[in-house]
Amino acid sequence: MNIILLGPPGAGKGTQAAKLVDQRNMIQLSTGDMLREAKSSGTEMGNKVAAIMDAGQLVTDEIVIGLIEEKLAGDHAGGFIFDGFPRTLPQADALAALLAKHGAALDAVVELAVNDEVLVGRIVGRAEEARAAGKTARADDNEESLKVRLMEYYKKTSPLIGYYYAKGDLSSIDGLGEIDAVASAISGVLDK
Repeated sequence: MNIILLGPPGAGKGTQAAKLVDQRNMIQLSTGDMLREAKSSGTEMGNKVAAIMDAGQLVTDEIVIGLIEEKLAGDHAGGFIFDGFPRTLPQADALAALLAKHGAALDAVVELAVNDEVLVGRIVGRAEEARAAGKTARADDNEESLKVRLMEYYKKTSPLIGYYYAKGDLSSIDGLGEIDAVASAISGVLDK
């Protein structure tokens, strides 16, 4: 089963993907994780990714699609969870082509719908808690950076909601519920 988790930064896509990995033997393809991995690699590509991310912008489709294609070429018995990809309509088309090339298809698109003000409060609070506990918080988990990321998300990604709705693939659930309630709602969608 191949699914997309849609939702703005901090909506809980990573948390829910981790549950699906445990429960359904799926492989999480988090572009955020792949990009952070590339960013800290020190390679030429990594430095390019770092400069783009540090400016609060989204990396090019070519970079992201290349990273995903590498992962799709491996074993994928339990299927993939696309977390943070696609973000744009051209990426959605590229993903459909990549899946077809690998003899696979998209089974579901789950949107984690959220209230932006609650979301900003959640993420800024999460970063403050991490710092208070002596842990490292993401450098971009602050209100200003988050608002830039949300604006980018809505400008570029919101058309995907209509795109997948029109294809009959979209299921929207409340992403601000308790973690287990959100997980249960996602399971309900996948078990249809």
